[in-house]
Amino acid sequence: MKERIRGFATALLIAGALLLGSTATSRPAFAGALSTGVIGMFPQNVGEFAYADMKSARQYSWFPQLREQLLPSRFRQFEQFLISAGVDPNTQVDDLAWAAIRSPKDGGEQIVGVALGSFTPSASEDRFKQQKLPMITIGGYNLYAYGSGTGPNDILFTFIDANTAAFGQRAALQQLIDVRNGAAQSLLDNSQLAPLISEANGNGIIWAVLDKSYTHLAIHQLIPQAAQFPQAAPIINRMKAMTIDIQADSGVDAQFQAVCSSPDDANLLAAGLQGALMLERYQDAQSKPDLASALSQVQVTPSGDRLKVDAAVSQDQLVSLIRTKAFAVPM
Repeated sequence: MKERIRGFATALLIAGALLLGSTATSRPAFAGALSTGVIGMFPQNVGEFAYADMKSARQYSWFPQLREQLLPSRFRQFEQFLISAGVDPNTQVDDLAWAAIRSPKDGGEQIVGVALGSFTPSASEDRFKQQKLPMITIGGYNLYAYGSGTGPNDILFTFIDANTAAFGQRAALQQLIDVRNGAAQSLLDNSQLAPLISEANGNGIIWAVLDKSYTHLAIHQLIPQAAQFPQAAPIINRMKAMTIDIQADSGVDAQFQAVCSSPDDANLLAAGLQGALMLERYQDAQSKPDLASALSQVQVTPSGDRLKVDAAVSQDQLVSLIRTKAFAVPM
């Protein structure tokens, strides 16, 4: 189960996901939301779109430890970039939105993101120039490179304005700039993801929306054994999308909704997942009691063509799991 959680966190929150799992019994009223102006900055062809309300998440004592376990290396690079620009990511970044774009040619992936907060672009750019960071100009924006600036995985950074910083690999960041300059269609024109983003927006301190291909990847990493069952594999392959929202109070509440191709698919997969959870709890009861206790709070419910999973643990359970590094992402 440990490896299963690791893989799921990596797949869903690849560009900087900050937590996974868990919950209090009641969901608090506050939740992070993005304006359509920010959402509309992203390119139309994203496969995964996610958001984190950093300002709210930082108030929880367990957040820094869990964040360190889940933060991918690319975001550690981005944070170092901010620090070198004289920006404190722990106080000056209020919101983070990011997207993954899969290349149709080679199946590779590009990441692009936007950090919202309070910045001083002129002072930061002066520091970049003093440090002699590589710089290129695209669409009227100066892009500073973390690395040589020529590698396909190098992270580049630019200020959109005093409240918005954009970052990502060059090809993806250039797409965002093209959208910003009106030269390409935006995520709001994505007929599949835009309605789901509208549905998820405002429902959690972290939320995410995945298209069909990213949903398949996430499900296979969450339940790798599913492909071994003849009935489950075709149902998963027919899944259309997934939404995730994560809320926090005294614990953390994670809800996942997979959009299946039909109510029958949702019902069959729910039954299979319920059986798998029961088996997992039995196997972990002696060797991993904290994990078994957390799994006992997971609820799986079919609703029309949706498969809903509500994962719940208390703050004490969450802290215990963090101590065992159950959420650690392999680098």
